[in-house]
Amino acid sequence: MSWAQLWPLILEGTWDTLYMTIPATILSYLIGMPLGLLLVITASDGIRPKPAFHSALGVVINFLRSIPFIILLAMLFPVTRLVMGRAIGTTAIIFPLIISAFPYVARMVEGSILEVDRGVIEAAQSLGSTDWQLIAKVMIPEALPSLLNGAAIVTVTILGYTAMASAAGGGGLGAIAITKGLNLRKMDVMYAAAIALVILVQVITIAGNRLTKKIDHRKR
Repeated sequence: MSWAQLWPLILEGTWDTLYMTIPATILSYLIGMPLGLLLVITASDGIRPKPAFHSALGVVINFLRSIPFIILLAMLFPVTRLVMGRAIGTTAIIFPLIISAFPYVARMVEGSILEVDRGVIEAAQSLGSTDWQLIAKVMIPEALPSLLNGAAIVTVTILGYTAMASAAGGGGLGAIAITKGLNLRKMDVMYAAAIALVILVQVITIAGNRLTKKIDHRKR
């Protein structure tokens, strides 16, 4: 395939990949971040200990995390059709991406919040801070560098999941590499799509690392 034919194909695949990745990442955080915070504050040593709730939530999150994406994709076909109006296609794949990613986000957020110095939280409590103030003005701001670094990791993970979009009739660079490259024995298409995926991953990773270092006051 000539470069004139290959370039528009790769641009279309890049757009489709970002079209799936960005909304899925944002919506995964809208669901996963509150859950991650709940895991922290309801732990036995949290600011509002609720061991039974904490254990139940942890079991559900771990269960969803343990299902491989390609299997979850197939399992969710009926629900995806109900929610998205169809079970296959580039737009439809966003729903299973969210369901697969939000438990991962919850654990990433939990880990980031747990990195906050316990002394800082206790100091804020001693000054009479409410639970909401502790979360919004202490925990999240102090954990922000780690949260941003985690967001970059989650975005790259979701980007990797989009490579399986072809299993549900979706587009993207992964689908191009498999359906229009490998399956048709067009190795130039496969390698071009793979290289474009690598570039996207590098851009996201580097941007995440730089932003994390820029706002991390602990290293100044």
